[in-house]
Parts: sequence; C-alpha cells; structure tokens
Amino acid sequence: MTKVLVATEKPFAKAAVDGIRKIVEEAGFELALLEKYTDHNDLIKAVADVDALIVRSDKVTKEVVDAAKNLKIVVRAGAGYDNLDLAACSAKGVVAMNTPGQNSNAVAELAIGMMIYMARNQFQPVSGTEIAGKKIGIHAYGNVGKLVAKYGKGFGMEVFAFDPFVDKAVIENDGVKPVGSIEELYSTCDYVSLHIPANEKTKKSIGYDLLSKMPQGATLVNTARKEVIDEDGLKKVLEERPDFKYATDIMADCHAELVEKFQGRVFATPKKMGAQTKEANVNAGLAAARQIVAYIKNGDTTFQVNK
Repeated sequence: MTKVLVATEKPFAKAAVDGIRKIVEEAGFELALLEKYTDHNDLIKAVADVDALIVRSDKVTKEVVDAAKNLKIVVRAGAGYDNLDLAACSAKGVVAMNTPGQNSNAVAELAIGMMIYMARNQFQPVSGTEIAGKKIGIHAYGNVGKLVAKYGKGFGMEVFAFDPFVDKAVIENDGVKPVGSIEELYSTCDYVSLHIPANEKTKKSIGYDLLSKMPQGATLVNTARKEVIDEDGLKKVLEERPDFKYATDIMADCHAELVEKFQGRVFATPKKMGAQTKEANVNAGLAAARQIVAYIKNGDTTFQVNK
C-alpha cells in the first residue's frame, strides 16, 4: 500500500489533517503523521518506508531523501520550496512539488496589514500617515503580487509592478503600471512589496543601491525571504535616513541590532506568519494531498519544481 507521511514540525490545523486523511485514504493510501518533532533525525527515521511526503517549512535534506528508499514524491505545502534539496530529489528520481497560490491571499493581506501598521507608527499614539494616494511597487508579479496590487488599488493606492517574466499586457490589464527596471520601481514608489524567490541571482540583491533610491518616507515590506536582503545595505539606509522603514515577515539575522538602533522604524513578525491563517493552512495541505494522489495514480507533474 502506498504510504504518505505528513511531517510537520509546525503542524497543520486539525481540519487540514482531517482533510488530508480523507483524500489519502479515499485513494486507497495509508497516512502517517510526524508532528511537533524537535530533532531532524526523527524525520530521517520516519521516511524510511514512505512513498510520498508532505512538509511545510521542514527541511527535506539530502540525508532525508537518501533515507527514504521508496520515496517517489515530496510536496511542500506552500509556494516557496527552498527547504527542499532539489538536486538530491532529482538524483534519486523523486518528484518535488510546491502548491502555488494556496497561501497567496494570506500573504497578500499580511503585506497590506504591515504597510498600514508602519504607516500608523506601529499603532503608537502619534500622528501617522495614510496609504491612500501613495504609490506602491510590486516586486515580482506572481500569485501574491497580483493580490497585493488588487488590495492596494482597493485602498486607493497607485500601483506599479516590475517582473521581467510577466508580459506587460498582463500587468496593464489588471490596471497596474509596469515599469522597465527594478531601479525605476524603487525610485518611484513610497511602498515596495517584495515577492521574489531566494536563488543565486536574488540573494542579497535588495540593498543600499536600491533602497537609497526610494522616496522620502518610504517603506519596504518583505514577505518573501530574508536571504534576498543585503542586511548591511539595509542598516546603512536606516542609519542615513530617519524617514525609512522596514517591515518583514522573515526576521533578519541582525534583527536585535535593528530594533535597538531604529526603534519604531523596523518590525518583524516573531515567526514567518504569511501562511498562518486557518484558510491557508487547510488549502495548502489539501492541495498537497491531491497532488500526491494525482501523481501516484495518473503521473500528473503539473506543479513539479525539479524538472
């Protein structure tokens, strides 16, 4: 019998687990759970006899892949998949997938919420500003970026976007203004919402040169990955510009220093919170289960990320 393991250091909601179980068992598969584990070795041991694996932010390392002798597919329940060792998966013939779009609304709402939070000085009893009438830049116009643009328009913001992989006509059809370069996006917009992945080209790509170009009173909101930020460059901008603010869903390595030096202008959630809604939790888990069933039964590789 095909065995599916849900391995989540930070567990899914009960409704998600119940839904995953229903999908898996109706397909004639067996479901196993590994929740709230504290040692990576527990995951390595648990995958020994599984055919499929569902994870959240759990790290599927080479050691995990090598230990899973029967593994055919691993699905990261969420959009980002930098916690999966794609090279190790490919070497073993394991299909790796993500579940794009399932967490998008949750992340987009958080991005807008952090903009308002920073505009109102973290809800301290002092005069703040409004986001209506301000210019917002969407850096990467994917599932989340499109929703941030939609919500920004709803708040009366003027929306710009940069994404070299998306046709300008698609952006324009959404009532958003495409720009020709990253530099133009940052120099134009009062707020920039960051949605790029972390890879060799993007790591530390957001630093002093870009951030220093932003208008007075600007705010950078990062719900992507901390690795894309050049923290030294960020600190330099914060030091030089008392008007600049930074809000992030991924705590910087130097977060304690930033808060101490730039109190009231830097905010980070205690843990990555973008997908932490009941709805996103359930949606991503169910999508992962359905994708596993579709692959095992029909060979469907629609969301494969290690082609």
